[in-house]
Amino acid sequence: MKQAELKDTGRRLLVYARRQWRMLAASLLFFLLGSAVEPVIPALFKKLIDSGFQDGLKFPLWSVPIIIIGLFLVRGVFNFSGTYVMTSATSAMVLELRRDLMRALLRADARLFTQVSPGVAVTKVINDPQSASQVIGNSLITFVKDATTLMFLVGYLLYLNWQLTLLSFVSMPLLGITIKLVQKRLSKVGQEQYLSQQRLVGTVDDNARAWRVVRTFDAADFELKRFDAEASQYRRMTLKQVATSSLVTPATQVVAAIGVSIIITLALWQASQGSATVGEFVSFVTALLMTISPMRHLTDVYQPINSALITARGSFGLMDAAPEPDHGTQDLPSCQGRIDFNQVRVQYEEAAAPSLDGLDLHIAPGQTVALVGSSGAGKTTVVNTLLRFAQVNGGQVLLDGQPIESLRLASLRRHFAVVSQDIVLFDGSIAQNVAYASPLGVDRAKVEQCLRAANLWGHVAKLPEGMDAPVGTNGSLLSGGQRQRLAIARALYRDAAIWIFDEATSALDSESEAVVQRSIEDLRHAKTLILIAHRLSTIRNADLICVMSEGRIIEQGSHEQLMASNGAYAGMVRIQSANL
Repeated sequence: MKQAELKDTGRRLLVYARRQWRMLAASLLFFLLGSAVEPVIPALFKKLIDSGFQDGLKFPLWSVPIIIIGLFLVRGVFNFSGTYVMTSATSAMVLELRRDLMRALLRADARLFTQVSPGVAVTKVINDPQSASQVIGNSLITFVKDATTLMFLVGYLLYLNWQLTLLSFVSMPLLGITIKLVQKRLSKVGQEQYLSQQRLVGTVDDNARAWRVVRTFDAADFELKRFDAEASQYRRMTLKQVATSSLVTPATQVVAAIGVSIIITLALWQASQGSATVGEFVSFVTALLMTISPMRHLTDVYQPINSALITARGSFGLMDAAPEPDHGTQDLPSCQGRIDFNQVRVQYEEAAAPSLDGLDLHIAPGQTVALVGSSGAGKTTVVNTLLRFAQVNGGQVLLDGQPIESLRLASLRRHFAVVSQDIVLFDGSIAQNVAYASPLGVDRAKVEQCLRAANLWGHVAKLPEGMDAPVGTNGSLLSGGQRQRLAIARALYRDAAIWIFDEATSALDSESEAVVQRSIEDLRHAKTLILIAHRLSTIRNADLICVMSEGRIIEQGSHEQLMASNGAYAGMVRIQSANL
């Protein structure tokens, strides 16, 4: 990762830091007060040696332990306060950053979800901000505490002997060159380590989601090898990173030792010449040695901050994802359910051919329309276009006579209810899933009504917690048929004008399929229905059946009309009938 990108990431993090400037300023003040105690310690040694050993004891003996304990107590209180306030500030930064990341994820263009796996999304929203801010927070604590300590100690050294103190600065250029060389290497290795970690997360996520497929294919050993290869690569990157960062401390210590050894030698020479008292010599050497620890800590700060910036860069990459376009300015308070596709063309990015190619489709309010055809014919793209998950490249889509592009997304989508093959349920109660995202909260009477209509109330009523019973992760505590019925109850609660059943019965047993079919029959003529199905027996009662191929409708009509014409639909029916 280029240094310019890391600097840009740092500037963006500063935006969040500025919002917590009061706590950060308070933390700085506490650390300054704590660090101001540091030079008092060598100054106390000077006083004790010069007054207590050379000139005789001139102060009560009992005051010595009280003063020493008091100094360390005061320093500890101020350092604790600074650390606590700094941690509070960084945790507030994490909260705001996570909010912005979640907002970006929820509003991102649909294309993002073809590029980012759920596991990586979780890492970028939850783990990366926490680890980055935690590391930066700890590093800031180290930096502020040790920088202020160093500042006060250097000030005291200048007061004691400014000539020797200035001489000690001669090793600083060599120290800077050493750190610069290591920093360059750390940036490169840190980026490789982060990318390897993301690939490792993706591998684990794949196996957690597709465990049935893995076990069905007896692919545990194959997946373990795939994981081991990526984990080994991550280990190699980690070792490189540790090896590089470990060079910082010994390299800087050697450079610092050169300067300290020269200064101590000169200080001893001055003391032997009588130009400094024993107390001054001990105080100077003590303060000088006390500067080594903060200098070492300051040189160690860069590596974790560099790693944290690389991690934060990944989160900001998610935040920078293109938002879902919403240029509509009009609302559609009520919807009759009339849909018109006029010569619509849709072609996804990097696709060789359009998914919809001059599609003409007209659906009247209350009409039931079925879309059939082979995979890739464009059926799902029709749904994606209606919901504006896919953008129209040509032609126009109208809802109740209004172009859907002119409508606000929220206003458009509130008129649709989708029941698909891949049911998504949220980790909560049955009632919460039925009334999902309802602005008025959970209406328990309405929930029960919808559960009865979806033929699920019989099961729910037998549960000890009733509709408050949890569904588990993605409905894991329910059967496939129950999950599908719960999805229908959720759509009923929404009470949308247009219903879309996208392969809603393809993975169900006969009993569950019959329930879905009864729901469709109950909705017919009251709602506009769009049915997508491979199992043609489920759409025979549709008012209009459209056969699609290569993004176009090649024939349409009722079941009887299409069978009589003996075209593509009739051939599909005969093939499925022969396979029963």
